[in-house]
Amino acid sequence: MNIDNVQNINYLWSELIMEELFRNGIKYICISPGSRSTPLTLAAAKHKELVKKIHFDERGLAFYALGIASATGEPVVIVSTSGTAVANFFPALIEASKKKLPLIFITADRPPELRKSGSLQTIDQPGIFGKYVRWETDLPVPDKKIRPEFILTTVDQAIFMARNPLPGPVHINCMFRKPLEPIKSKEVHEDIIPIDERWKNSRSPFTTYFKKEEKIKEKTVKKLTDIIEKTGSGIIVAGKLRNIDEAKAVVKLSEHLGWPLFGDIVSGIRNLPGKNSINNWDLLLLNNDLFKEEVNTIIHLGGRITSKRWYEFIKKNRPENYITILNHPLKNDPLHLVSHRIFSSPCLFANEIIRNSARKERSSKIASLLKLSDKTGMIIKEFINSRNKLDEIFVTMEISKLVEDETILFLGNSMPVRDMDMFYYGGKKKILWGGNRGTSGIDGNMASASGFSEGSERPLTLVIGDIAALHDLNSLSIASKSKKSFNAVILNNNGGGIFSYLPVSDYWGDSKNYFTTPHNLNFKKAAEMFGFGYYKASDKNEFKKSFKSALKSEKNNLIEVFIDMETSVESHKKLIEKLVDFYNISNGGKSE
Repeated sequence: MNIDNVQNINYLWSELIMEELFRNGIKYICISPGSRSTPLTLAAAKHKELVKKIHFDERGLAFYALGIASATGEPVVIVSTSGTAVANFFPALIEASKKKLPLIFITADRPPELRKSGSLQTIDQPGIFGKYVRWETDLPVPDKKIRPEFILTTVDQAIFMARNPLPGPVHINCMFRKPLEPIKSKEVHEDIIPIDERWKNSRSPFTTYFKKEEKIKEKTVKKLTDIIEKTGSGIIVAGKLRNIDEAKAVVKLSEHLGWPLFGDIVSGIRNLPGKNSINNWDLLLLNNDLFKEEVNTIIHLGGRITSKRWYEFIKKNRPENYITILNHPLKNDPLHLVSHRIFSSPCLFANEIIRNSARKERSSKIASLLKLSDKTGMIIKEFINSRNKLDEIFVTMEISKLVEDETILFLGNSMPVRDMDMFYYGGKKKILWGGNRGTSGIDGNMASASGFSEGSERPLTLVIGDIAALHDLNSLSIASKSKKSFNAVILNNNGGGIFSYLPVSDYWGDSKNYFTTPHNLNFKKAAEMFGFGYYKASDKNEFKKSFKSALKSEKNNLIEVFIDMETSVESHKKLIEKLVDFYNISNGGKSE
C-alpha cells in the first residue's frame, strides 16, 4: 500500500480498513451511497481486488449481503452512511445473528461534538444493534496520534469475532470529521504516519488468528455409542446443514446405524441417494400408528425443523434420549426435551460415531416407511391430477420436477417453504437449497435470494408469496443485475394465505382482512420497471408452459401465479383428510 498517495487521515484509516479486510480473505463489499461514508466508499472503490456491490436501499443491501454469506459461509462487508441508514440494517442483522452468518457492518458516524447536539442525520449508533451482534467497536475520530496498527488489529479482531467462536454479525462504527472529500492534508503528507514495515511488505493480515481445533472427547463418544448400542428404535432427523459434505455425512451415519432418516427440505438430504431417507416423512406423521413401538433415541443434526408435525410427534412420544448436534453453542430445544447436547460439526460427529461403533443391520422399520412413503406420493399425484384448479400443491410439485439440475431453489417463508417440505418431488437432482430460516421472516427474501445466487454462482428459482414479494419489491433492482438467471415464482393469492391455516381463521369473522390484507395488485408493471421478463398463470397448463419458458429464457423473469386462496386452503385440507383416511385403513381402521 502506497500511503504517499493518501489524501488525508480519514482516507488513510479507510484504506487501511479496506486493505486489511482484503488480507483477511474478504471478497465482497456491499455499499449504499451516503455522504458521511465518503472516505470508506472511495477507499473501497479504489481497491481493485475487492468486489463491490452497490444498492440504494440499506435494508435490501444487507439482506443481499446475507444471501452471499449464506451461500459462501464467508464474511461479507456492508458499508453505510450515518443516521437511519444504519437502522435499516437491523432486520437482516437479526437474521444473520440467528442463522450464525458472518456479516461485518461498517457504519460511518458524526464526530463526538455532533452527537446529542441536534445535528442532522445523527443518532446513537454505538450499541444500536444490542445483543444481536457478536462484537462491536466505536472507533475514535481519525487522529495521527493513534498508530495505524490500531486500525489493522481492530479489523482483524472484528473478522475473527464474525467467524468464531459463534459466527454472526459484528459492527464497526467509524466517526469522521470533515473534510470528507479527498482534500490533501498536511497532517498526513508533511508528517507521514509510520506503518509497520512487516505489514507493508507482506500480503498477510497484521494479526493472524488460529481457530481452536474441534474434537469430541473419547469419553463423550463412548457414552453416546453406548446409548446407540442399547437403542431399540431410533430416528435421525436433519435440519439446516451448512453444506453438501454435512448432508453426505448424515446420510452415511444413517446407513451405518441402520436408522430411518428424516431430512428437512433445506437440509439437502432429499437430493442424495440415501437408502434410509424417507421423503414424505412429514405427511407420514399424520399416521398415529406410524411408530407403534417406543422410539428410544433421536439424533438431531443441524438446525430447527420446518415441520410442525415433527414437534408434535416428539412432544407426544418424549424419547428417552434426544441427542442434538450443532456447530454452535446456542440452545435449539423449543420443547425442552434434549438429553445430550453436542457442540460439534455434523461431519465430525458422524465420523466419530461410525469409527467407534459397529455397523448395524438396516432397521426393519425402514422398509415399511419407504413403502408407505411411496404410496403417499402416489396418493398426492392422484389427488393433484383429479383437480382442475390451480393451487400451491400443484405448483410446488411442478417446480420440483421441472427445475433444472445444478440450480438453486430459494424458498420464501410462510407457505412456500412449508409446501416444499411436504410435497417436494425432485428425485436426485443436485439442488442447492436457500432460505432465511433464522427468524423466518418474510422481509428481505428477494434480496437474500439474489445474494445467494451471486455467492453460489448458480442460476436460481425463488418461490415466494405475494406479500413477501411486496415487502421487498425494490430488491428486484439488485436481482436484475444477477449474473446467473433469476426466476421468481410469485404465488399471488391476494394476501397472507398462511393465516387461513391457523386457528384464528375459525374466529376472525368480519375481521378476516385484518389478517389476510388483500391488496388487489399484480406484478406485471414491476417486472417491466425492473427489466424482468413476465409470465402469468391462472391454470395448470398455463403454469407449466410459463415456467418451462422462463427456465429456457436468457432473461431474468417473474412468473406470477394467480391462486384463489379458498381453493388452495380447501386443497390442503382435503388432501390431508385423504391421507389420514388411507393411514387409518392401513392400520386396520384404528385411529386415536
